[in-house]
Amino acid sequence: MNKVKFKGMNHRQNLGKWGETLVANWLSGQGLQILARNVRTPYGELDVIARQKDVLVFVEVKTRTNTMFGMPEASITPKKKKHLHDAAVFYLQEKAPDFSGDWRVDVVAILTDSQKINTEIHWIQNALQSE
Repeated sequence: MNKVKFKGMNHRQNLGKWGETLVANWLSGQGLQILARNVRTPYGELDVIARQKDVLVFVEVKTRTNTMFGMPEASITPKKKKHLHDAAVFYLQEKAPDFSGDWRVDVVAILTDSQKINTEIHWIQNALQSE
């Protein structure tokens, strides 16, 4: 896997951007059409917005290089879930008012080593419904 370095960012931000790029490419390979990335809303940023057939998918990406603080998906707290839901609803109302299909929020958790060679991807579909 190639290293990607984004100028002007700290290690954590670089890791996050690397993860988002990896996920966008990986989801494309899974048949999703990537519509947008890093969409800012008053409720927080939507990392990836994609379409899977007729379903609009809002994707939160969590990337970690170790499990010292738990698995990446463990950082999706009830408060974060509410922010994700509110950001998705805002996007639908403000950016896609004519969209009338189904939508969901997914989480893609990435666990990789410091060299980004050994990488695991865990896709949690409909993450707001998962408990």
